[in-house]
Amino acid sequence: MKDKIIKAIRFCGLGFLEPLIRLINGEEPKKNTTAFVKRALFPLFSVILFLGIWHSGATYLFNKEADRKIEKALTDQGEEAAVAMKTCIESGSVSCQPNTLPSPKQVWGAYLALLADHKLIAQKKEDFAKKTEKVNAKRAENGQDPISYTGRPSFVDQIKTSIKTVFAGFLLAAFIAIPIGIIIGLSSTLRTSFNWLIQIFKPVSPVVWLLLVFMIIKTLITDPNIDKSFMISFISVGLCAMWATLINTSMGVSTVDKDFMNVSKVLKLSVGKNIFKVILPASIPLIFTGLRITLSVAWMVLIAIELLAQSPGLGSFVWEEFQNGANDSNAKIIVAMFVIGFIGFALDRIMMTIQKFMSFDKATVA
Repeated sequence: MKDKIIKAIRFCGLGFLEPLIRLINGEEPKKNTTAFVKRALFPLFSVILFLGIWHSGATYLFNKEADRKIEKALTDQGEEAAVAMKTCIESGSVSCQPNTLPSPKQVWGAYLALLADHKLIAQKKEDFAKKTEKVNAKRAENGQDPISYTGRPSFVDQIKTSIKTVFAGFLLAAFIAIPIGIIIGLSSTLRTSFNWLIQIFKPVSPVVWLLLVFMIIKTLITDPNIDKSFMISFISVGLCAMWATLINTSMGVSTVDKDFMNVSKVLKLSVGKNIFKVILPASIPLIFTGLRITLSVAWMVLIAIELLAQSPGLGSFVWEEFQNGANDSNAKIIVAMFVIGFIGFALDRIMMTIQKFMSFDKATVA
């Protein structure tokens, strides 16, 4: 039972709990206590330290901006205005609060406000669906498109849009990069011939890819019912992020053990069987390393691409809040920053877990 629990927590990325499980079972108390302190309590202390530094920095900036506002009121309007500004700031009124780095408490409040807003919008969508249910049923019978909800998306909806976009871009990147990487990897001549192309396009900015894709999509697709912003976003993400997978796939294929290739020749395997039974299994570790990098890059460039493509995702949310300039806008931007970071971390853990499942022993391939 204990071993099953330990395997489960390792699988879930909760390895820091392993010493605690062993400690509960009475295994080497001193050793496991030390290990638990190092793996769990020290990271917890670092979180508390981070929050403390953040709170201190936010307080310092708040006071500095408050003093500046009071000083400006004194210079422009006199002592009475300065006293009124100071009183207003101390009262916590939204109308005069310094708009600077939010504290952890403010960010948590913004997070709760975004969740409450999501619930409100979800209720509106549900009410709208009920009101239009009969009308949409009739429209479906007549072969017409249903009336859809056109209100603003919630923060959670924008997260879903970003995840959908990054996965579409990631799949596109894999669909392009893996076959090309295999073809290039099989021939040293092709690797030499196309290396310049890879090295030139690999560092190109996502903004440039976006503009290029925009030129092509607006020319090829004229149907107003197609979501062009989504297409532009995920294609740009895929083209920008695919290079790590292409390079790693090519490298993995080109470095397949010669003994495997010799066995393939002896067995006179066809090109297809050689690729799928020998080359791909032997190249999987490097291919998945490339895919992990590709997914990370895709998630990083997504925000900038969504912002410019006006896709209703997290990039659009961050830009709108920045432009909004409301008292809680900075706090909402920090919420988005943490969400982006946590999702990026989760995506990397997912890819690492899949890579472990796909890993193999050389003896198996032989």
